[in-house]
Amino acid sequence: NPNGKVPLLELEDGRFLAESNAMLLHLAEGTPYLPKDAYERALVYQWLFFEQYSHEPYVAVRRALMVYPERARDATPERLASTLAGGDKALGVMEEQLKKTPFLAGDSLTVADIALYAYTHEAHRGGFNMDRYPAVNAWLKRVAADEGHVSMDWLP
Repeated sequence: NPNGKVPLLELEDGRFLAESNAMLLHLAEGTPYLPKDAYERALVYQWLFFEQYSHEPYVAVRRALMVYPERARDATPERLASTLAGGDKALGVMEEQLKKTPFLAGDSLTVADIALYAYTHEAHRGGFNMDRYPAVNAWLKRVAADEGHVSMDWLP
């Protein structure tokens, strides 16, 4: 990865692709996880941008600050408060959408759901009160019930 981070995907032809959402889009091409309709596809992109800019910087970062001992020095009261507020805002946006549709970009599971599931299903470990988000919790169950779902129980 040019940024020196994971993940990094090596394609069958030896080329590499960095950034998780770029990988998801590449792997989903031609599958039901990435709609063909331009507007429906744009909704997926919208949620992928949301994941990168409005969700991950708060939900994932707060979880890391609280779960990993090596991050404890960065867990200042101010940072914990700001990541909690930002994460709750992001979870609230998801809650409102999921009150209207079974999946984030509409009626079908897409890469948007896959991208946002990763940290959302671990949000409680970051101190987020997930009882406040019943539609998100129902969505988490729907995503986990997909036949392609693989549990991440191996994580520390």
